Amino acid sequence: MSQTSTERLRDYLAQLPPQAQALLMREFERAIERGEDVAVANLVLEQLRKVVRGADEDDEARPRTDDPARLLFRPLEPFLVESNFPMRAGQIRRTSLQPVWQWLARDGAADAARAFEAALAEVRQSGASAGLETAVRKFQMAAAEAIATVSTPVAGDDRQRALARIGPPNVIEDLLAIGAVLRAREALDTLGGRLPSQLRVFADSQIASMTSALSVPSLQTPQLLPFALSLIMQRLAAPWQIIRLAIKMAASDDEIRVAATPYGVAVTIALHDLSFLAACLRTDIRRSQFDNVGEQLKILHDGVRGLRTELDLRNDSSWGRQLTSIRAEISNSLQSEIESVPGRVRRILRQRADKDVATAPKIDASDVEETAALIDFVAVCRTYASELAINEVTLRTYSNLQHYVEQSTEGLVQALRGGDTKARAYRQMQVKAAIRFCEVLFGQDYASLMSRAAENAVTGERKSTRAGAAER
Repeated sequence: MSQTSTERLRDYLAQLPPQAQALLMREFERAIERGEDVAVANLVLEQLRKVVRGADEDDEARPRTDDPARLLFRPLEPFLVESNFPMRAGQIRRTSLQPVWQWLARDGAADAARAFEAALAEVRQSGASAGLETAVRKFQMAAAEAIATVSTPVAGDDRQRALARIGPPNVIEDLLAIGAVLRAREALDTLGGRLPSQLRVFADSQIASMTSALSVPSLQTPQLLPFALSLIMQRLAAPWQIIRLAIKMAASDDEIRVAATPYGVAVTIALHDLSFLAACLRTDIRRSQFDNVGEQLKILHDGVRGLRTELDLRNDSSWGRQLTSIRAEISNSLQSEIESVPGRVRRILRQRADKDVATAPKIDASDVEETAALIDFVAVCRTYASELAINEVTLRTYSNLQHYVEQSTEGLVQALRGGDTKARAYRQMQVKAAIRFCEVLFGQDYASLMSRAAENAVTGERKSTRAGAAER
């Protein structure tokens, strides 16, 4: 591929969610280990590593098959999270892997770890990867067995002291999940292989197919089911729709009956992920980062509406209170920002007397663009206002913005026809900002119309000035 094509590939891979990147990396690494024709796999894998690790073009990325810890924990990749946000079922902290690896190599499965590293050394020396997968699986089973042993209470044995040697409480919380996923690797791999790359619609036929794929005893345990559901969620175009699987298994939309089934955890997972997205939205708004707000609001809107309409939730139940809390958090995050926008617009467009222009705040292009982004933010909020409990403030603010910007733009254009030179230069900057706001509020056609009106106003004033000078 040409350099341009490679850059396009890397840009595309960088836009994928972390779970999708991990899934692709996992599949291409397996293709390499099986000794298949891997020209394409090597190319994509190289770019994925650079995206994930932030490597430069000239960096020599170390092959992941050379890292025994990565090979051991490869089945965990789809479930790893980096965030400090509270964990949910079906997730494992990435930071837990290193302490667990160190414990396995030191105490938990030292003999198996040495044998595994010896097998890797032989594979690297010979260049043949035929026995690599067998060695990986053998060590994964040994690691799962060691984790089960150290986690199982034994009379007269000090389990807490043994666990404390592995790592801090967060690592211990993840330990059983790590062992369970390693033990059930084949079942999870089979489930992943049966899933389509994306489920755009999670309707009855797809739900029936997923129910059949989940009908494996090892995946039905309370420990493994959340991970199996997480795999399915990663393929859903609308992840909140995982609740439909729980509703189907309960044969009812009543939350009590849904919660009584093992699949009730799907609702808990969906609520947790919506809460996490609401927290991310709040953080982005506080940092004035609005690039992803539209997408975040759509996901939150669809998720909140889906849970409210497809589940019979009681206001005083745990799920009902959690959903109410999510809506309130979204509303609080959005409302204060929405209400601040008219003030920013007035500060830029407010007409001033000629004598006050010299002391007026400078109109900065970046400030204008930030304000335009905020106006667009209000417009996006208007689309989802009803479900997110911000209907009144959004509609009122948007209407006020339209009225004020329209009147201010017309007034500023008229003001270009008079005033001294310094005042006219400042008003031209104001008109330029007003036209930018008109583009967001009323569209390109209206903005172009006001732009021509401003040009005519300036041209007419210049002609009038020249005519007056000629008469004198």
